[in-house]
Amino acid sequence: MCALARWRVGAFVAGALLGLLLSAATAPAAQTSPRFYFSGDGVLDLYNAHFDEHLRVRYRDGDGHYDPAALAQLQHLFRSRTDGKSGPISLRLIELIDFIQDRYRPSKLTLVSGYRSPEFNQTLRGEGHRVAQASLHTEGLAADLQPAGLNLRHLWMQLRALQLGGVGLYQSDGFIHVDTGAPRFWEPATSGVEKNLSAENARLFARTDFDRYTDLDGALISIHAVTALPIGIRRTARIGDRELSIAPAGSGVAAEGDCWVIGEPADVYAFRVASPGPAPAARAPIRLQTCPPRIGATPAEIVTNSVERLP
Repeated sequence: MCALARWRVGAFVAGALLGLLLSAATAPAAQTSPRFYFSGDGVLDLYNAHFDEHLRVRYRDGDGHYDPAALAQLQHLFRSRTDGKSGPISLRLIELIDFIQDRYRPSKLTLVSGYRSPEFNQTLRGEGHRVAQASLHTEGLAADLQPAGLNLRHLWMQLRALQLGGVGLYQSDGFIHVDTGAPRFWEPATSGVEKNLSAENARLFARTDFDRYTDLDGALISIHAVTALPIGIRRTARIGDRELSIAPAGSGVAAEGDCWVIGEPADVYAFRVASPGPAPAARAPIRLQTCPPRIGATPAEIVTNSVERLP
């Protein structure tokens, strides 16, 4: 495997993941209750400083339907600077940014960095910039934002307290980093990017396409921060005391005994829940078990965000 592929075997192909995202996005919501724990009013107003572009767009209507054309506009706005490549931007991240904009009301919200192509991210590292090797920017799960008119440190502290994902404070550069990974926080001196903390799958995590469901059947579980292959995933996951069957949502996954084995870089590292049954009444994560032998630092268990029943 070439160095770039080995460095970022988890990079998603934009077209394939966008197809999965839009198939979920255009599905009618059963009710108007928010599908994410952190979400806004469905309208984002962002300025991209690198391309001098402003976009105000309604990406979700009052009935909970997502607009594919609006999501495509946002994907274009988030494109990688310098090389201009686009990649999939998760609905979870879009809703999180909208939540921040609506709750804290900056006079202007500037996108400093959205999606980064793996090549651009590697270039930044080569130039000595403090960017992670397996940056969540390369998976469309992170954004650096300049919220005009707000005290950055106060905002950082408030977002930390909400445990909504990763939150980094870059005070001297005038921006905060937000992502949809595990709740954690840092400043430049404590980020640890020079230690390559994601090496050998050390920071594998999973996310579902939504937080709230009426039925878990068909829910999409995507695996992120993949830096080494192969990875074996048991065909049954657990939520509470229930077992859930899962099936690959992309190509390049082989069946071996009780496990699905991801052996080669693929367009999408994702699985669909294939067991009917309601989402839990109380919030609970879906737990995926990995299969031995485990390469490098691959954990025995990969845990999603908590999900719950749609009211």
